[in-house]
Amino acid sequence: MTAPPGHSAGHADAPVVAVVGATATGKSAVGLRLAEMLRSDRGSGEVVNADSMQFYRGMDVGTAKLSVAERRGIVHHQLDTLDVTEDASVARFQADARADIADIQARGLRAVVVGGSGLYLRALLDRFEFPGTDPEVRAGLEARAEAEGPGILHRELAALDPEAAAKIPAQNTKRIVRALEIIALTGGMTSSLPRHEYAIPTVQVGLRIDYDVLDPRIDARVDAMWAAGLVDEVKSLAEQGLREGVTARRAVGYAETLRHLDGELDEAQTRALIAQHTRRLARKQLQWFRPDPRVRWVDAPASEADVERAAREAFALVTGADVP
Repeated sequence: MTAPPGHSAGHADAPVVAVVGATATGKSAVGLRLAEMLRSDRGSGEVVNADSMQFYRGMDVGTAKLSVAERRGIVHHQLDTLDVTEDASVARFQADARADIADIQARGLRAVVVGGSGLYLRALLDRFEFPGTDPEVRAGLEARAEAEGPGILHRELAALDPEAAAKIPAQNTKRIVRALEIIALTGGMTSSLPRHEYAIPTVQVGLRIDYDVLDPRIDARVDAMWAAGLVDEVKSLAEQGLREGVTARRAVGYAETLRHLDGELDEAQTRALIAQHTRRLARKQLQWFRPDPRVRWVDAPASEADVERAAREAFALVTGADVP
């Protein structure tokens, strides 16, 4: 009888496993345990991070990044790959993370992708081609944004591609410029994503949770991050150039704490705003994953003690078998 994929030597044709969902649902813990369960005679599975803010070195407390000790010896890829002054790139992540997956599979192991950054996950797992870039076009648009403000460019985008403009905040200069650059280069619309078609065979497991459970959990997470030294972390990163980082400085938890350090917000206001923005992010993430018919859902762990149950249910979905 053929062994189920979870019990095999982790052949290159065994599907990648992706643990997806909203922030604060327990993806890191479930993904870690799942990597341990997906053992072969060559070792445990390995995790590929797909949380775009965990790419940044030093952004640990505010992103709930697992410490080295918490990883329990499981290899993690795509963590701490960027300085806070560097710009995260979906195209670069696609190339680097696909190379990681190919290497993991070549060694006879299983890759477990973990994260809630929907665009990065789609770029990694699906057939997803990137339009080219033109430094002159981009420089011109960036100069206009600096001189005229992003609002004018956003209105221009809305006239050219209303669907894309509806998805991009009017303050997000980087994404507005990129959308207008693509239109200039292709003469086409920017809003449509590729069909749900895997480039890499994958089983996606989503962690399901109700908002009335998630919201208090987010509040507790913000309290824990504050107690764990979020302010000191942001202060240290500011000395390393966080304010100049186009992507990193806008991360939830970091943008608000920078305002706190500048005296704009007191402690209570900062913590409340981080929680509010995290709840908003969680809803956007769930709105991204819920329409994808390929995601197979299990209940998110209710507590640390419940991680084992969630991971076992995910394992059964991935392999069609119970944990041995």
